Amino acid sequence: MARTGRPTLAVVGATGAVGAVMLQILSQRADIWGEIRLLASPRSAGRKLAVRGEEVEVAALTEEALDGVDVAMFDVPDEVAAQWAPIAAARGAVVIDNSGAFRMDPEVPLVVPEVNPHMARMRPRGIVSNPNCTTLSMIVALGALHAEFGLRELVVSSYQAVSGAGRAGIETLRAQLSLVAGTDLGTAPGDVRRAVGELTGPFPEPVALNVVPWAGSLREDGWSSEEMKVRDETRKILGLAALPVAVTCVRVPVLTTHSLTVHARFQDEVTVDGAREILATAPGVVLCDDPAAGEYPTPADVVGTDPTWVGRVRRALDDPTALELFVCGDNLRKGAALNTAQIAELVAAEMM
Repeated sequence: MARTGRPTLAVVGATGAVGAVMLQILSQRADIWGEIRLLASPRSAGRKLAVRGEEVEVAALTEEALDGVDVAMFDVPDEVAAQWAPIAAARGAVVIDNSGAFRMDPEVPLVVPEVNPHMARMRPRGIVSNPNCTTLSMIVALGALHAEFGLRELVVSSYQAVSGAGRAGIETLRAQLSLVAGTDLGTAPGDVRRAVGELTGPFPEPVALNVVPWAGSLREDGWSSEEMKVRDETRKILGLAALPVAVTCVRVPVLTTHSLTVHARFQDEVTVDGAREILATAPGVVLCDDPAAGEYPTPADVVGTDPTWVGRVRRALDDPTALELFVCGDNLRKGAALNTAQIAELVAAEMM
């Protein structure tokens, strides 16, 4: 197929967990791209990956490999993004970065196309940042409610899938499940820990048959980096610099799809019917909310889908201005690859 005149796209970090999903998404969505280059570390160079029904050879990330690239989607560790995103931008590419390297940079917009698409045009450094997967799992629904009711306080607890820690997280849970399956483990203090031994991977505790009230690295006063990301990113995306936000992040034995409980207080009194109407019509949101019929979102049903799923919509028992929600979102799709692709499409539309 002739693709003359279409922008050239580079996928940097194409061989990672999110990169694999990105290639699926590029093959499923409208084909607006000309050449697609797959870039990764030198050790991955030479591999062939499928995208748009074609086999494409992975090349090493070098300055020369970025020549002629119009849009570069980065899914690499923070330190790699911090080094290479400015290089790509200096060579003329608009960088869409999925790392945490630039999210809170005041000169780099943090964009969710359903919430603040206009910000994608405001990129003095040539870089647009993609939010953290936990933030993205709730922010589309929250943004729709904020636009109608005016958010004034947020309390969130996350139930995060192990794939948020990359391939190592997935491999660790699978290995732990093989150790505990068909046993009586989980019935005595410490028995799961003893069975797992050193096989905790990127997590501080066993995840199989367990929940771990920690995600990220230690920050001041006992908060985790993941909790601070949700707070800071929500404020930036919604344009609410002083929004009170309290977050507790928990890792659960789910492979893919983050879930969150959300307590959101608004400016004025809210109704459940009003909230449901907003959520049912909001782009990128699916309302699944009929507890009497046992219908509410769970990771087992949401995984592999693109929207944010919302259920258990209730008005707070003691506060007529507050809503309680349960939300689920695939952390590898909307939580990473899909949102990056959507931003890239916004940028590409400017070029065509």
